[in-house]
Amino acid sequence: MKGFDAEFHDLDHYIRVITDRIWEGRRLEDIRRYYGVDCAVETPSSVSVGIEPVIEGTRKTLLAFPDRRLLAEDVIISGDEDQGFLSSHRIFSPMTHAGPGAFGPPTARPVHVRTVADCVCRDNRIIHEWLVRDQAAIARAIGRHERDVAQDWLDAAGGWNKPVMPAAPAPYRSHVEASGVAANAAQAWLEALRRPVFEQRGVSPDVIACLPGGEVAVGVSQRAAFWTSVTQALPRPAVEIEHLVAAPRPGRANAVAMRWRYRAHHEGEGRYGLPTGRPVEILGITHLEIDSGQLVREWVLIDEVANWMQLLRPRLA
Repeated sequence: MKGFDAEFHDLDHYIRVITDRIWEGRRLEDIRRYYGVDCAVETPSSVSVGIEPVIEGTRKTLLAFPDRRLLAEDVIISGDEDQGFLSSHRIFSPMTHAGPGAFGPPTARPVHVRTVADCVCRDNRIIHEWLVRDQAAIARAIGRHERDVAQDWLDAAGGWNKPVMPAAPAPYRSHVEASGVAANAAQAWLEALRRPVFEQRGVSPDVIACLPGGEVAVGVSQRAAFWTSVTQALPRPAVEIEHLVAAPRPGRANAVAMRWRYRAHHEGEGRYGLPTGRPVEILGITHLEIDSGQLVREWVLIDEVANWMQLLRPRLA
């Protein structure tokens, strides 16, 4: 790969190795080697620019969860060495809440959580990143509700203060496939979101969906119940797909990575309590596996703590 250290065979290898060095090896100073000096990182509740916030965030996470591991479940690659690659890296983390931090005093409880990091990579560095972690799964594992964690974070930050994410550095441009496996799956999902009850064509009866809060839906009806709970609470969404690619896997199901934004007002009862009328933006990343034209597995990364922060924020005068 042009511009990358010769030790890396391809981008999949690069992402797995540097993740292992930084997290498993606790080599936090390697962040300076593998991140661009102006790298912007967006999460559903924050935007940072530069290397120091990345190092500090990693240090704080390891203080609260010192045995955290990052086990790669998949890395879905797109782009090229000239304009920039994008790796959509799905991670499963077992860890113990053994130290103080954003989730409060240590509880010594075991935690299992998924994260997806979409990283733009060029010349041996990550230069732009979108990161979505299932914070609700952490909250529930330590015996708290994500709504209460959201209130704590709002109080600590003095309100909802999320900056605008800078554009990715040129010449990188997000890729959205217009046809094929990924486009068909995305179109079916978008059409289902517009219906009163979420129903999507092309879904296996035995579909398995990993959902926010560490929940798992098995079968079409359980999966539809989750998406219906979102659309009923946040109806008539404006949905923008920012990144959409399929990765053919010979002899296996095709993998699809999709990053999206869902914007709506909280006008319905249910998932988030009584309607508040407040606007909510969900930054989500979904991984799918499509086999013989049917959705067989789905991983939906949404930060429900960030959603509750937007619903609980004080009204402007």
